[in-house]
Amino acid sequence: MPDPSKSNLLGVLFALTAFALFSSHDVIVKTLGGSYAPFQIVFFSVLFGFPLATLMLMRDPVSGHLRPVHPWWTALRTAATVVTASTGFYAFSTLPLAQVYAILFAAPLLITILSIPVLGERVGLHRWLAVAVGLAGVLVVLRPGLEPLEPGHVAALIASLGAAVSSVIVRKIGRDERSVVMLLYPMVANFAAMGMILPFVYKPLPGEDLGALAVMSLLAFAAMLCLIAAYRRADAAVIAPMQYSQIIWAALFGALMFGEIPDRFTALGAGIIILSGVYIVLREGRANVSVNRPVLNTRSRAATPSTPRVTGLMNRMERSQSELENRAKHG
Repeated sequence: MPDPSKSNLLGVLFALTAFALFSSHDVIVKTLGGSYAPFQIVFFSVLFGFPLATLMLMRDPVSGHLRPVHPWWTALRTAATVVTASTGFYAFSTLPLAQVYAILFAAPLLITILSIPVLGERVGLHRWLAVAVGLAGVLVVLRPGLEPLEPGHVAALIASLGAAVSSVIVRKIGRDERSVVMLLYPMVANFAAMGMILPFVYKPLPGEDLGALAVMSLLAFAAMLCLIAAYRRADAAVIAPMQYSQIIWAALFGALMFGEIPDRFTALGAGIIILSGVYIVLREGRANVSVNRPVLNTRSRAATPSTPRVTGLMNRMERSQSELENRAKHG
C-alpha cells in the first residue's frame, strides 16, 4: 500500500537526478573505453571509490565482524558483480548507449524469473506474459539474422544477467548481512580480479584521464545518495520506473557526443522492454500479487557499471525503505 506520508514528487525528482548522474557516469565509461581495456577502467574506478566507501563505512552504526552470515550467497553475489562490472564496461565501450541501456533494462525481467527458485516467489500469468513480451523486445534490439551479434551485445546480456543475480541475492540475504559486508566484498573482489589482469592490458593514464576516473566515482556516489533519498521519500512503485529515463539521456548524449542515432529496431525494442518492465513493477505493487516484490525491493545499479563501487549501498537503501514501511504500518 502506498504511504501517504511520502512526497512522491520529491522522490521522483531525486530519482531523475540520480539516473541523469548515472548516465553521465556511463558517458565517461564510453569515452575512456575507446582507449583503455574495461579491466583497467574498472580497477581505477574501484581504487577511486575506496575513499568514498570508507566514509560510508565509518558511518555504519552496526557493530560486528566482516564474516558474512551467508558465505555462499555472498560469494555468488560477489562473483556476479565482478562479471557485471567488466562486461558492462565493455558493452558501453563498444555499443551505442541506447542499445546498451535497452539490453540492461531486461534485468527486471530476469529478476522476476530468478525470484522463483531463489526467493520462492510465485509468478502468475500476467507477469509471465510481461516477461515474454519483454524478452521479445530484447530480440528486437538484437535483431538476430538481420545484424551480426557482436561481442558487445553478448557482454550486455551477461551484464544484465549478472545484475539480476546480484539483485535477487540482495533481496534474499540483505536483511541478515551488514551493509559493510555487502559493500566491501564486491569492491575488494573487483580490485583483486582486475588487478591481476591489469599488467596484461595496462596503458599509461594521463592526468586528464585519471581525473575523469575520479569524476566517475563521484558521479556514481552522488547518484546513489540521490537514489537512496528518492526511495526514502516516495513509494518504490513510483521510483523504480524512473530508471527508464536513462534511455532519454542515452539518445541525447549519444547524438551530441558520439554521433549515435538510435535506429528503429533499438527504439521499438527499448519501448517494448520498458513497457513490460513498468507493467511488472506496477503488478508487484498491487496487494496480494507478490509476496517478495523481487523487482521493487532489489533496485540496485547492478544493471549499470557502477556496481563495483556502490552495489552494497542498495542494501542500506532497502533497509531504510523497510524501516519506513514498518513505521507506517505500526503508527
